[in-house]
Amino acid sequence: MARPHNKIEKSEFDQRVLDVARVTRVVAGGRRFSFRATVAVGNKKGSVGIGLGKGLDVSQSVEKAVSDAKKNLIIFPLKGSTIPHEIEAKYASAKVFLKPAPTGTGLVAGGALRAICELAGIENISAKILSKSTNKINNARAAVEALKKIKALKK
Repeated sequence: MARPHNKIEKSEFDQRVLDVARVTRVVAGGRRFSFRATVAVGNKKGSVGIGLGKGLDVSQSVEKAVSDAKKNLIIFPLKGSTIPHEIEAKYASAKVFLKPAPTGTGLVAGGALRAICELAGIENISAKILSKSTNKINNARAAVEALKKIKALKK
């Protein structure tokens, strides 16, 4: 009798862990430690999302964050391998600026903004985090807010 092949389903989304933090809750008798993970997922075809997850270990929190990110996916239009126009967006204290770039420029961005652009499938872009915020979660959310503002291309 032939055994069935155990195929592990390959997700259509790529994922990137942006941040993992150990958080502490003080209770009677000591401290309770858990982990918070921030994950970005994207299909490299104009769809990206961010999720947060908390768990007792890192792998559990990453799993929860991935499922949260898939629930928060946004879809936006690409113009070739770049974005159609300049955008500026703000989320909390984080402020980002995205500018389309000609083919061959590559991905000129840093931090969480770079990860979001890579997962979204943007190959040529010039992006900048304008605020002094070093909070990866807010910077990533500001990037997603900017991508939400992209207007559809007129045919």
